[in-house]
Amino acid sequence: MTMSRVYADFQNLDDTNRLRLTCAGTFQDLERQGIQLREGLILTFYSDDADDRGLPDELRVEGVVQYDADGQCWVATIDWAAIRHASEERVEGDKSLGETVMPEERDVVAGEYE
Repeated sequence: MTMSRVYADFQNLDDTNRLRLTCAGTFQDLERQGIQLREGLILTFYSDDADDRGLPDELRVEGVVQYDADGQCWVATIDWAAIRHASEERVEGDKSLGETVMPEERDVVAGEYE
């Protein structure tokens, strides 16, 4: 089972280093996917980043959703050591850890996905 992927600003942290789930991109992803935040929900969070060549290579990490009563907002606890780039994940059906071809790039790679 694949976890839902939701945008989060990895710089938007509370005092205990939890991701605040308050940015417009987060709200848009939640609404588009019909996700209602609830205590203990596990989601994959992503944020924009680039590789050494300047090509898009988003950061990803799993997190557990909690409601912060003091801050009056939803937050996610993540393991900062577990953050990875999308290019580090396995390509579906591939047994190696080669470079990930993002779906929007597939049409550009001549003949590879025809």
